[in-house]
Amino acid sequence: MSCHEIEALRLGLMTVLGVGDDSTRDHAEKELEGHLEGPIKGLAEAESLTEIERHLDAALVDLEEEVAALDSEDPEFDYTRGRLLEVRNAERAVQRLRTQGSSIVDGLGDAHDTLHETFPVEE
Repeated sequence: MSCHEIEALRLGLMTVLGVGDDSTRDHAEKELEGHLEGPIKGLAEAESLTEIERHLDAALVDLEEEVAALDSEDPEFDYTRGRLLEVRNAERAVQRLRTQGSSIVDGLGDAHDTLHETFPVEE
């Protein structure tokens, strides 16, 4: 049992944010060997936050279907439900990242405007 969604999301975020090191990336890629299909592949190969959000949403749909199909007595039921909860938490973290990124962009626009107001440039 492994949480491929989270490991794939880590890979995608390392690419998008330009963070992480080779050993972390190698470890994640090894964990995902044989599981790179559908939303997992999309997350692992994402090159933008928009792609991450789209594939994360698809992964959540797949996990919700997987949980719904399991009997509550199945030994994998609790773990799969836990995966679903963690992927939902990850989705909220990505949403916060998008909100914070937008705020930074807006703040830079305000700073730019303030500089021009303070130091007008004649054209």
